Amino acid sequence: MTQNTQPGEISDRIAQDLKARLEQSGEHMQVKDVNGEHVGTVDHLDGDQLKLTKSDSSDGQHHYVPLTQVESVDDVAVYLNVERGALA
Repeated sequence: MTQNTQPGEISDRIAQDLKARLEQSGEHMQVKDVNGEHVGTVDHLDGDQLKLTKSDSSDGQHHYVPLTQVESVDDVAVYLNVERGALA
C-alpha cells in the first residue's frame, strides 16, 4: 500500500525537522543549492520560509527561501531542490 503525501505535508515535516536541528545545534546551518553551492546561512525559520543571515549575503540583506525549495536537511546543511539563481 502506497501512501500519498501532499507537498504541504512534506514542507511541514521538513520544517519540524529543521526547527529541531536548529534548536539542537545552536549554530547557524549552511544552505546549499541543488549543485552543492553555498547559498547562505540560516538565521532562523520564519513561518514557511528560511530566513538567511544578512552577514552571509552579498548585498547585506536578509533573504528568504520557501520550504517548498528545501529538499533535505542533515547535520551539516540544508539542501535545496533548486539552483542558486532560481532563488527569489
